[in-house]
Amino acid sequence: MSGQKNMLDVKILDRELRVACPEDEREALLSAVAYLDKKMTEIRDAGKIVNVERIAIMAALNIAHELLSTKLGRGVDLSDLTRRMTAMQTAIDQALAEQENLF
Repeated sequence: MSGQKNMLDVKILDRELRVACPEDEREALLSAVAYLDKKMTEIRDAGKIVNVERIAIMAALNIAHELLSTKLGRGVDLSDLTRRMTAMQTAIDQALAEQENLF
């Protein structure tokens, strides 16, 4: 069933965690886990911060900064722009497919 929550075991900064995750969001969550783990590992390996809580806070600040930096000019979100471009590409593909049927 789409949206049904399953438990997923993940590892972030050598710590095992169990999180609830809908099956249809599993891959996205695993990508987020890998990204967060990479950011936290980079901070830890820089050697300036050793406390896990502080590493998590710094990683969160860095990721929040990256997210806010992806905004364009007047607040256009890149993810929204990507969705709109995908919708336009689908409409173009459908229109072209209809044209091919004419010949």
